[in-house]
Amino acid sequence: MKKLSRRAFLGTTAGVTGAAVAGHSADLEKGWIDAHVHVWTSEFSTYPISPNFLDHEPVPATFMPSELFEIQEGTGVRRTVLVQMSFYEFGNQFMLDVMDNFPGRFGGIGIVNHQLNNVGTVMTRMAEKGVRGFRLYAFPDRVKEWETSPGIRKMWKTGGDEGLAMCCLANPEVLPVIRKMCETYPETRVVIDHFSRVGMKGSIDQGELDALLGLAEFSNVFVKTSAFYALGAKSPPYLDLLPMFQQVRDAFGAERLMWGSDCPYQVQGEHTYEASLALVTEHADFLSNDEREQILGGTAERLFFS
Repeated sequence: MKKLSRRAFLGTTAGVTGAAVAGHSADLEKGWIDAHVHVWTSEFSTYPISPNFLDHEPVPATFMPSELFEIQEGTGVRRTVLVQMSFYEFGNQFMLDVMDNFPGRFGGIGIVNHQLNNVGTVMTRMAEKGVRGFRLYAFPDRVKEWETSPGIRKMWKTGGDEGLAMCCLANPEVLPVIRKMCETYPETRVVIDHFSRVGMKGSIDQGELDALLGLAEFSNVFVKTSAFYALGAKSPPYLDLLPMFQQVRDAFGAERLMWGSDCPYQVQGEHTYEASLALVTEHADFLSNDEREQILGGTAERLFFS
């Protein structure tokens, strides 16, 4: 599979300042980190959609690094954790090529096939390329076999051995299964995406939130305070999410929280990148400056860039 050349990637960044595109590592480290972004290209002959998603039409049509750089310009965000796009499934090459073409700018969360006999080896090889986490779709029909699946067990053990995170897209009803995995693999880092999607159906359900808060007893569990556009009232400035945000901070501490936009979905319609950042930087007045720095960079730095 031939990757796009660095020149091709740089050619997509017309209108973006050189500092925004490349930058020295020391300069990048001065900025904040967006811990959750998806990117994809329309070059499907080079980066094919998985056979399991052939009927999927990407919306928007593309989300390239150049588009992300333009959105981030002037926000203080200098680095990004890329999350493998679902319709590429196990074909992580586009994400890896983006990381390779912009050294120091991107971390990565990949997707691997847990049914492979050598899934642990696949994970460590990807780790050599800068991938520090692996996404698991913790849906009810999938997690019911986690405890007995050799491949899933190998993933969690490899994560603990190699310092790689299991990054779970999980609704609240599956958190008891994740709890059992945390008990079995206490050394494995676990990242819960998007507040475990508490509030996705509308108002914040305290029972669902309590299930998430209960995972705070495991020191290796982290939470992404992200995807504000999809939770609660689903309307900027997202102030209805602040009580949940504060409870999660109280339970986990800011050093186990990280902000993520979930671009490009955060920048559709009335939703903006600035509004997502502002919930942390302006409206969450219960946060100290040090806590903001942890949520906006320190936590993601330790998990995905060190």
